[in-house]
Amino acid sequence: DKVLPELIEPYELRAAKLREFLEDVKPSLCYDIVPLADPFGPSITDPDLQCLVVSEETRRGGEAVNRKRLENGLPELALHEIQLMKDPDHSQNEEEKISSSSLRQRLLGTLLQPPRQDPALPLCPYVIGLTGGTGSGKTSIAKLLGQLGAFVIDADKLGHAIYVPGGPAYEQVVAAFGAEILNKDGTINRKVLGAKVFGNQERLKSLTDIVWPEIAQMAKERVREADAQGKAVCVLDAAVLLE
Repeated sequence: DKVLPELIEPYELRAAKLREFLEDVKPSLCYDIVPLADPFGPSITDPDLQCLVVSEETRRGGEAVNRKRLENGLPELALHEIQLMKDPDHSQNEEEKISSSSLRQRLLGTLLQPPRQDPALPLCPYVIGLTGGTGSGKTSIAKLLGQLGAFVIDADKLGHAIYVPGGPAYEQVVAAFGAEILNKDGTINRKVLGAKVFGNQERLKSLTDIVWPEIAQMAKERVREADAQGKAVCVLDAAVLLE
């Protein structure tokens, strides 16, 4: 139930950082760093422990430790309460104390590692895939990235373009689904086409097999256009990008 558990560092790295900190503060200090497999750890089984350092918010946990120790026939620990340091830079949405949860939230939107170099991919522009269902905020994010200088490719607009008369998928779609999908002016009636394919997996696959490769080709052409304009970043906004 931790905030952004995916960003919590592995135990070995956290233990190494703690060891470095302890050695820096007091090299002569003797200590054991023990991984906790449960909420209590060695605090309820080690007879040599005498004191437990708690904060105001963890005091109840310390009291629970002492109850467990008594159940195990061990003496209670002295509870030494400390004050938590406040974070002078915390925002309204963050905890007032210095918090690892807040630090992980601040990592959102930053690169956790440098982009992997793939010899099969050009170095520029750097292409970002932006995907999600209806109402997930893709349009707002794409607009914001565009204002920051990114070249935005709207896959939905590309999808509309391939259906127009003379478009790359027009003749194939008409041939596959018949002239009844056409309006009087020769344009494809997307509602009629949609009624033919949705709910019918075989027909839907036939349509996507025609349409998606053409959209992908148009997207690649737009990426090349972004490169020609000297854009460093290109954003591909596509609801079914992964599919």
